[in-house]
Amino acid sequence: MLQSRLAAFLAGPVLLLAAPSADAQYLHGYLGVPNEPPGEECGGGYSMYVAAWPLLEEWPGTRFQTGLFGTWMFARKPEREVEGEIYSDIEGGLGWWRDTRFATATPKFIMGGVTLNFATWANGPGAGKGRDWDQPRGKYGVAHLSPWVVWPPDGLNLAQGTCGELFGYGYLPLPLTEAKETTAGHEVPTGNQCWTLFLNTANFKGPVAFFTPYFFSQHTIDRPDLAGIFLDSRPADPRRAVQMETQYIPAVLAEGRRGGTFARCAPTRFPRNDEEGSVLVHAITSYRREALWDAARAWFDGGPAASGRIDPDSAQRHRIPGHGWSTWQFHPEGGAANEDQRQLDWASFAQPAALDEFTFGYRWSEDWMAEPGKKDPPLFTLPDHYELPAEEKGDQAPAQWAPREARKVPARRELAKAGFGRPEGYRAEPYTTPDNGCWTSPGPVAGPFIALLGDGSTITYSWYRFADQPALLNADLSDAEREELQRRVELLHREWTKEREYLPPPSRGELASLDSALLVEPPEGLEIGYVPICTRQGMD
Repeated sequence: MLQSRLAAFLAGPVLLLAAPSADAQYLHGYLGVPNEPPGEECGGGYSMYVAAWPLLEEWPGTRFQTGLFGTWMFARKPEREVEGEIYSDIEGGLGWWRDTRFATATPKFIMGGVTLNFATWANGPGAGKGRDWDQPRGKYGVAHLSPWVVWPPDGLNLAQGTCGELFGYGYLPLPLTEAKETTAGHEVPTGNQCWTLFLNTANFKGPVAFFTPYFFSQHTIDRPDLAGIFLDSRPADPRRAVQMETQYIPAVLAEGRRGGTFARCAPTRFPRNDEEGSVLVHAITSYRREALWDAARAWFDGGPAASGRIDPDSAQRHRIPGHGWSTWQFHPEGGAANEDQRQLDWASFAQPAALDEFTFGYRWSEDWMAEPGKKDPPLFTLPDHYELPAEEKGDQAPAQWAPREARKVPARRELAKAGFGRPEGYRAEPYTTPDNGCWTSPGPVAGPFIALLGDGSTITYSWYRFADQPALLNADLSDAEREELQRRVELLHREWTKEREYLPPPSRGELASLDSALLVEPPEGLEIGYVPICTRQGMD
């Protein structure tokens, strides 16, 4: 499936980055984080801490797309046989994407839920596949939950200048709704698992938003044979790959005058946030469903209030064995994907390692330190010039692109003409929401309010009664079902405050912060049962 996703990505327009004398290329591939999976009983979600940092010094344009380290959470495979491909998951994380409009060097976070074979996807409240509200395609798939955080459609902003701190996040199911025997009037069921995003950052902790069960079940209306096999109903598969998926880092290629091929890529950096090197992934943890579900279920049914603290006795951390792998390789613009493409010789400058029993990172070769002998900078810059010797280009052996010092590359004058900086004159179109329908009826109860974000964009948001937000008016819920959901969320708003601990804390590193402009306080009288919903984001 990953290859088909890459092929679809490559079909888009090309951003020219090189002089005509060099061939445009890009870097793409995966960096793998092997980890020992927990038992099958751990189907109640996960959490982990991942480093957040500026991979490139400048955002190089709309072709640039890469995640930082993240994972894919699929539903556990059904016991029965089903026909055809059934790709559906939650696969968001930190990074930059082709549809990131207000990009800086600092990454953003998206939720990245995917329905059947990418028919729709949801990146957060009001954000999904495309921007045509006549074809929502996932933009109503996430309901906003927190009264203290506003979520921009371009992604959740981290504080500008974040450089190696750990961003803690995870998904656990909450019984906010009840299971249904019908879906949008059709005789197919919808489950009651509301997969909820929890954050642990330096300035905010707790639940933020959740995927509505209908987001996953909606496609069973046309495929009733698939009823009950998606994340609205099924436990999560605890065997999750943890990788850094990179689809496009700009680069150029040139033939050497005396043979051989040379390449140059945009300077690419990794954090040096630890004495041993780079802490990149920490405390991958899977949970049994009772880690949070049982206490919340009893509370909603009239029992004592649940603290929201995820039970560590219902958790299992994934051990890190201490090795890793890379498939990073250069690829020509417009060319077909080729599994035999020569890869970068990662081992020449990076050693994957278990920095402790539950922490993955890299140790970097001193041969490629920018300033050996001086105080370590906060970032390690990978080599940006590479050579593929002439005698190896047609060889069947797995030749690799070897790093070279720029001064030792004969074609350096040609390669030096390439530019990898922010495109001149780039100006993003604003995100806007409809001014009718579910956005205005019943509509907001306070606002609009304005906030200026660290990425330079301005957001407009208003306060909606929780059950009256547009996502829940499009979640296949009756008025009575929405009122019961409202009651449960008011319990959460009273008890699950932003100062509490929810996810198990990290045992090393410092926590990253959200952009402080996203942290809001409800207006007087709207502290319980109301949420801020972003209605516009633009550069004004």
